[in-house]
Amino acid sequence: MTDLAHEGDVTAEDHHDEHESLGMDARKLGMWVFLSSEFLFFGALMTNYLLYSNRPGLADPYPGTIYDIPFTSVSSFVLLMSSLTMVLAHAALERDDQHQTRTWLFATAALGSIFLGGQVFEFYEFITHDGMTLTTSPVASAFYVLTGFHGLHVAIGILMLLSLWGIGHSQGALSDKRGFNVELVGLYWHFVDIIWIVIFTVVYLLSTS
Repeated sequence: MTDLAHEGDVTAEDHHDEHESLGMDARKLGMWVFLSSEFLFFGALMTNYLLYSNRPGLADPYPGTIYDIPFTSVSSFVLLMSSLTMVLAHAALERDDQHQTRTWLFATAALGSIFLGGQVFEFYEFITHDGMTLTTSPVASAFYVLTGFHGLHVAIGILMLLSLWGIGHSQGALSDKRGFNVELVGLYWHFVDIIWIVIFTVVYLLSTS
């Protein structure tokens, strides 16, 4: 009976390893499917913005005329640097350096929070000083929905990063081998950064060129 149980365990482990070697990790596959659907959603929102941005006469003020490109460029740089700290967090985990992993995860969350704070400040300036609200015009609505939806994703990412940081402190060790892990959160975070590069280029830079 013991031999049969042992044989069953070996078979289960071999079956799991086979799926891993074929790249069939269900968690990672699920994350890629989710991110693909999110990419399509962001594509639809950007298309909506571009459709209205080609008719500037319908908006006063027109978003492209009030963007503070230097300020948003600094915020964008901060978010891009958070991708670097996310890479450093995963590299530290692969070395089994738990302290450095938690440190870089917290740094990533902090950089994301700075970016999010900059976005809130930008919205405040647009609404109070420039008079561009959500209902000012179709292009203003498209701008707020697109950038606000991205900001929501950043906020969710920050919560996930802080959750990992908390798990590392309470349980003493993080791992990529099970459940909610650094690699999956890293994929999500890099997606958020890449989407922002596209938004910054299309919405901010091209709108003012």
